[in-house]
Amino acid sequence: MAAASSGTGGKSKRDDKSVPPPLPEPLRVPAADSHTHLDMQSGTVGEAVEKAASVGVTTLVQVGCDVAGSRWAAETAAEHDAILATVALHPNEAPRIVLGDPDGWSRQGPREPGGGAALDAALAEIDALAALPQVRGVGETGLDHFRTGPEGMAAQQLSFRRHIDIAKRHGKALVIHDREAHEDVLRILDEEGAPDTVVFHCFSGDAEMAKICADQGYLMSFAGNVTFKNAQPLRDALAVAPPELLLVETDAPFLTPAPYRGRPNAPYLIPVTLRAMAEVKGMDEDALVAAVAANTERAFGR
Repeated sequence: MAAASSGTGGKSKRDDKSVPPPLPEPLRVPAADSHTHLDMQSGTVGEAVEKAASVGVTTLVQVGCDVAGSRWAAETAAEHDAILATVALHPNEAPRIVLGDPDGWSRQGPREPGGGAALDAALAEIDALAALPQVRGVGETGLDHFRTGPEGMAAQQLSFRRHIDIAKRHGKALVIHDREAHEDVLRILDEEGAPDTVVFHCFSGDAEMAKICADQGYLMSFAGNVTFKNAQPLRDALAVAPPELLLVETDAPFLTPAPYRGRPNAPYLIPVTLRAMAEVKGMDEDALVAAVAANTERAFGR
């Protein structure tokens, strides 16, 4: 029998990429989404919290990417017991501030060498927000060699170094965005001295990178892209990463796990990624979830 039309150009509801995925089977052990962007998702914060809790995801870490988003993260965490906040300038935000380019890079070169007053002011506000008790991390910060060209590297590296200092002074976890920049990220962490807790958000390295991070005691957070068919290097990294250094995240609304890739992501889909991770690790689901939950609490508190 042919599928009935959904009234959207002949597509079935199942084929409509705008339709949220269904609720997964609830976890038996409570879990956390260690990195999400509720301000970029549809629906209210309360709805997101309730939907996540219905499948066993009881803690959400709301991540700031600029001054306004970091303020919102801190305010939202203050209003909702289930939400914790991190604050930062995203790696592509610092070049945007310094170079005046909305895409994070410029062909004209920096107008304010050394970072300038605008970047200093933005970092000062991140520093102030990082002191708040509901703010448990500084990030996402780091380096992005994919989006930012050579003209923006100085501003990006300066911002990263300043965020490392903020995290250390406030005793907060450092949440790293590392896109095609592994060597430089590791080098700067070594040069500056890493905070006690370092989280590689949306871990993007291979097995060798995972071993390096494990040697340094850095936490590795895996997102829905670990389920993608073309992500075998990520699964290889997950396979060698110690359970005591694993976190899980959605990075919602991005990186929706298979089989729902391309549809809206949200914290309630954490069980899908956790089950895929357990399969890669050859671990009992409850044991892995318990380990990841303990790691999240160690990194961000509760």
